[in-house]
Amino acid sequence: MFVLANFIFAAANILDVLLTVLYWFVIVRALLSWVNPDPNNPIVQFLYKTTEPILGPVRRRLPLAFRFGIDISPIIVFLSIMFLKSFVVRSLFDLGMRLKAGY
Repeated sequence: MFVLANFIFAAANILDVLLTVLYWFVIVRALLSWVNPDPNNPIVQFLYKTTEPILGPVRRRLPLAFRFGIDISPIIVFLSIMFLKSFVVRSLFDLGMRLKAGY
């Protein structure tokens, strides 16, 4: 059982790191939207390509009242990431600990 517990710990750690990196990408993208950067910059293109698959569907599901004002899709993504980190990642850590302890 310790192998499965270690696998679950590793999966939880990787998921936690990926969610943290995604969180920072979304923050940088939101900040870049305030300064209107050069769209041909490779860093800006990378940020758009990595965050748009997440922000786009959220933006499309928002009511029309929210689409024409401030873009609140990064806020919704932040809350989703915080939920996933506090629920899914912690649940995986707890499951790994229970398996390691022999419950």
